[in-house]
Amino acid sequence: MRFNARDLTDMSNAVRANALYAIYSAHSGHVGIVLGAAGIITTVYANFLRRGLDRFVLSAGHGSAMLYAVLKLAGYDIPDLDSFRKIGGLPGHPEYGIDGVDATTGPLGQGVANAVGLALAAKINGMGGRVYCLCSDGDLSEGISYEAIAFAGRMGLDNLVLLWDDNGITIDGAAQTPIDVSGVVRACGWRVVDNVSADDFDRLNRVLVDAKRSHHPVFVQVKSVIGMGSRLAGTAAAHGLALNDDELLKLMRQYVSGRGEAAWAQVAAGTVKKNIQKTYTIVPNPKFNVRDTEISTRELSAKYLDLLLGAGANLIGGSADLGKNTGARVEQSRDIVPGDFNGNYINYGVREHAMSAIMNGLCEGGVRAYGSTFLVFSDYMRPSIRIAALSGLPVIYLFSHDSVAVGPDGPTHQPIEQLAGLRLMPNINVLRPCNAREVAWAWQTALTDVVRPSAIILSRQKFLQIPTPANSDLTYGACVIRDATACRVRLTIISTGSDVPLAIAVADKIGPSVRVVSMPCVELFRKSPMRYQRDLLRGYVVAIESGATAAWFEFADAVVGIDRFGMSGDGGDVMRAMGMDADTIAVDICRKMK
Repeated sequence: MRFNARDLTDMSNAVRANALYAIYSAHSGHVGIVLGAAGIITTVYANFLRRGLDRFVLSAGHGSAMLYAVLKLAGYDIPDLDSFRKIGGLPGHPEYGIDGVDATTGPLGQGVANAVGLALAAKINGMGGRVYCLCSDGDLSEGISYEAIAFAGRMGLDNLVLLWDDNGITIDGAAQTPIDVSGVVRACGWRVVDNVSADDFDRLNRVLVDAKRSHHPVFVQVKSVIGMGSRLAGTAAAHGLALNDDELLKLMRQYVSGRGEAAWAQVAAGTVKKNIQKTYTIVPNPKFNVRDTEISTRELSAKYLDLLLGAGANLIGGSADLGKNTGARVEQSRDIVPGDFNGNYINYGVREHAMSAIMNGLCEGGVRAYGSTFLVFSDYMRPSIRIAALSGLPVIYLFSHDSVAVGPDGPTHQPIEQLAGLRLMPNINVLRPCNAREVAWAWQTALTDVVRPSAIILSRQKFLQIPTPANSDLTYGACVIRDATACRVRLTIISTGSDVPLAIAVADKIGPSVRVVSMPCVELFRKSPMRYQRDLLRGYVVAIESGATAAWFEFADAVVGIDRFGMSGDGGDVMRAMGMDADTIAVDICRKMK
């Protein structure tokens, strides 16, 4: 043990004083966890965390002031603590990209699943190292945590330590965690250590030393008192900033420790200041020729993905129990299983939310990850997708079964609003290809963009393949796929993915002055030069897409889509029943143009 119990007491007091200074400067923040859990994070950073090898995730992101205090004391290059919760300074919850912050956290449960992904990435990369995660009662009330805990147990991630700050309190009072949290985690295949006191540094050190010898992930119940040392100790009021400035200053001065600061200076001086390097590699671009006249885009994506993996693409894929259905599992896929992490495919089980958050952790650990499910179930993943977009993580989502043409499974499996919802999110590419060329382009776009996630939207049903003209350029996310034959374009129809053949059938019925534009990526088109947009979208503009209509009015004068839930039946019949057939649409457009 590098630092003994007396040292760690002083060091944790220094953490409290610095964190309270940040909160006092901001007049905002969470005092309770700082006072109660400082000893836990101090022990990890002072005696166990090897910078450049190990990771730490604060899933209890409301304890950000405590994390920033530790990082500042340990010599990380972060802004001054008095910038806490101020524009341009340290954010209110931890954000990936700050030196020493290994995951964006705040939405509870995200950090637990991110830590699982980081531990899995370390196994896949063969880097060694351990992942430590501090979670709260709130984290262990969220379902995503147990999805991730069960997955980690099944995968045997023995390089993962989850420390539970068990103070029994959340914002509304008594924590509503399961009656036997340890029993649940133990049943998931973890080694569990119960009832370690947050101020028993000798025992906490022994537990973390023993964790290195475990053949299972390790879960440690650390009993603490929220708001320890304040008049609000042990109460829900201690969670947030319920202390006035005078009380904060008094507490801050009480915890100032010169010995603690000096010990932290030793940590900073002895740290090898290097960051874990990402392993993103050059992306192969195999030739992709498909002669099928009718084929689904999920099949096209699977064919191209197989070529990518065969050409050496360094990708780790997976699915929430739907690998064959979505085309995520292909001939070149090799399973990652407990004890053998040399494959390239993960069966996450039916755990969409955990899958997406674990993929965030994989990307944070330097792994290019893709995962898949049906588009309608992207709603289960949305919080984690949002974190990926906020963090700039290049996760790739394969979402198949992209419209009411799914058919017999009915409205529970027929996406309506999901496409529009994904497009509303900042910093994500939503790619809905209509043919082999666009599928290959969508994959290349996703793989070469390393600062944002991408969602590739794919059809279940086979449909007519309309080739993209050879001289067309998809750089700006849209191009003419069928031009007008008349001298003047009176009508432009925008469409995407499996709806493009429908748009062309409508154009054929209306006449020679109609142009059809395929727009597989709205986000890229939105960023394109205004001159290009005006040149592409001529005349009266109509968007046709089998989903929610509202967002398309950004570009279109009129929109043909679906703003109500679907129904069970043959896919083609459902499309027609929802008004998505060429005859109905052509008549409607002509009436609007009069």
